[in-house]
Order: sequence, then structure tokens, then C-alpha cells
Amino acid sequence: MNTKDFKNIEEQLSELKKKGLIISDEDIAKSFLKQVSYYRFSGYFIPFQQSDKTFFPGISFEQLQNIYEFDCELRNLITGAIDTVETYLKTQIAYYHAEKYGPEGYMDANNFNKNHDDSNFKKRVNACIKENARSLVVKHHQLKYQGHFPLWVMVDYFSMGMLSYFYKDLLNHDKADIAQNLYGTTYQSMESWLRCLTDLRNKCAHYSRLYYWIFPALPKLPQNSKYVPTRRLFTQLYTLKLLYPDHDRWNNDFVKPLIKLLKKYKPYISNKHLDFPYRWKSILKY
Repeated sequence: MNTKDFKNIEEQLSELKKKGLIISDEDIAKSFLKQVSYYRFSGYFIPFQQSDKTFFPGISFEQLQNIYEFDCELRNLITGAIDTVETYLKTQIAYYHAEKYGPEGYMDANNFNKNHDDSNFKKRVNACIKENARSLVVKHHQLKYQGHFPLWVMVDYFSMGMLSYFYKDLLNHDKADIAQNLYGTTYQSMESWLRCLTDLRNKCAHYSRLYYWIFPALPKLPQNSKYVPTRRLFTQLYTLKLLYPDHDRWNNDFVKPLIKLLKKYKPYISNKHLDFPYRWKSILKY
């Protein structure tokens, strides 16, 4: 099977014009496409194209470029919030487990549920050590402690996916204690939140499109929640809210900047494409 033919920037712009996209300043468009590949940019065309890939009337390059830039700023904002949540979860889960089972209790298969793949887990742990072999922390523990790493050290090298996997494999009563103590919820809900957080973090870490994206997982929300989740971005932000440890910081460091960001790009974006519901501010604020 043949691949698509290569098109230079002039040919790319010509193709966009044929599809009905308004390009008022070709120099700006060329400069943008030198920085952002056509393939990457084309993901933002989707909600503005008809079935034959032509654009709806009135769609401009300027609008799509602004949506792309909005997405970049939004990812940066979300990444900061995820970092706070991830640090908190690693701290709390490691503290709980090490206090109950000891510094290296995470290496004992008996401290996990029956679905735990101990061999695969230990391979992942060893991969974490190998990948960070040059770090001073790893060198210190290799030399002074003969390669023994307490959980509160090792957990810092876990990815969000690894942390989610670790929590999911804990004994049910441990998961229940952690979920109740941290968030006043069930472990089933917390498992689903961590799955959503992992998906969102991976999208941000790989600079992937959030705008008009359909996420694979739905969170299990508290029974008293009136919000009905969807697979668009707002649900992921709502899940992030549920996991965020400091309510005041969430309002000040995330919600307020988000409101400003949406206001800045209001002429170009659609709340429907992000599935922001009516009165979304009151839903997202504490």
C-alpha cells in the first residue's frame, strides 16, 4: 500500500483553499505551518469539516490557529493541576502502604489482591530503577542500601499509569481505606478517577489534542452528583477537581485561569466542542 505524497507548505495551503478554508494572510499561515506540522494541525479541522472534508462556510485559518494555541495553553494549565494531584497521590498512597506493610512491603505479593501480576510488577519496578540509574537518589540506594528502595522513594519514579496500576492491585480493604480517607468515596470510584487521570495526563504529556477529543474512560461519580459525565474534556476536568487536594488552590490556581483562558479565546472556540455544560463554573468550583 502506498503512502500519501509529500506536499510542501505552498501545496498544503493550496489544498486547504480548495477545501474552502479562508486564508487571509498567507505569510502568517506559512510561518505557522513551519512550526506546527500540517498533520498535527489537521486534527483541529474535524469539527469544522463536512463529510467530504471540505470546510463549512466561513471557517478561517486564523480561527483554527487560535484554537490550536488555546489547546496549548489549556494543556499547560491542566498539566500543572495534574502535577499537584500526582504528587499528593504518590505521597498518600506510599505513606499508607509503608506504614502498614513496611518500607518494602510493595515487593511482597501477599500485600496485593489475587489479580496482581507480581512478576510483571517487579519487572516494572526494575525498569524504573534502570531508567533512572544515573540519578543521585538511585545511585545512593544502590551503594548504601544494596539496591533496596523503600516505597516512598520508588513511588517518585512511578508514572501515573504505574501508580493507577499499583492502587488497582491493592487489597480491597486497603483501597477502600485510602479512597475513604482521601476523598470520602468508594475504591471503585477512585479506580475510575485514576484511570481518567492517566488518560488525561498522557494526552498532555504527549502534547496531544484536547479540543473536540473523545476520551476512552468515564469516571464513576458520587451518587449525590447531579452532573452527568460524557467522554469530552469537561468530564476529565471535573474528575481532576474531585482528585485535587486543596479546594482553595483549585479555585484560584485552576478555575480562575481557566475562566480567563476561555474569555481570551471566546471568539474562536465553542464550549460545545469541549462539552462544557450550562453553568459549568458552578459545577467546577468548590
